[in-house]
Amino acid sequence: MRVKDIMSSPVYTVLQTASVESAAKVLTARSVTALPVLDTTGRLVGMVGEGDLLWHRVPADPTAHIQRLLDTDPESRPGMVVEVMSAYPITTRPEADVADVAGAMLDNDIRSIPVLEDGTVVGIISRRDILRAMVRGDDVLTAEVQHRLDEYGDGHRWTVIVEGGVAHVSGTFDDETEQGIVVVLARTVPGVAAVDVGAAGPVGG
Repeated sequence: MRVKDIMSSPVYTVLQTASVESAAKVLTARSVTALPVLDTTGRLVGMVGEGDLLWHRVPADPTAHIQRLLDTDPESRPGMVVEVMSAYPITTRPEADVADVAGAMLDNDIRSIPVLEDGTVVGIISRRDILRAMVRGDDVLTAEVQHRLDEYGDGHRWTVIVEGGVAHVSGTFDDETEQGIVVVLARTVPGVAAVDVGAAGPVGG
């Protein structure tokens, strides 16, 4: 399965010069947990998430408000996104394997990764996107793969049964090229881990 199959696009972004409050409003209004941060040219410069915003707005020490009253500069807390964002974010590509992205998320303890194509943010993929794709039932996957193959074959030329995320395709193929196309079509369905076309054996996604 590829990132482009399950990423969210278009993606909500925020400028690095935007206020922390405006970024918080976007997160809340759009029900997302993180936003890619762009400079004025549209280049990705960071990521800002709920944790970044809360870290500078909600004190861990319940007596911190007393200290703030004693501070000589009560307005010193960060005001712009660039001051709280995480710079140099991990990124991925539309054609990347979702399994690799999931591994990067776990290794780096991050919940979402921006998707770049030619230096432009074209989407974002989150743990929620991956989980949603993985937990779909075999019956739903069977129907989706069957539909794609029926459209390609202009009729019911192949029969699909998905078991445990593996799509088993039965039927005959005109040649290896056609078989390859069927495998690719089946693999593009989010949640399909591998494709079995009989003698050719399972092909991983």
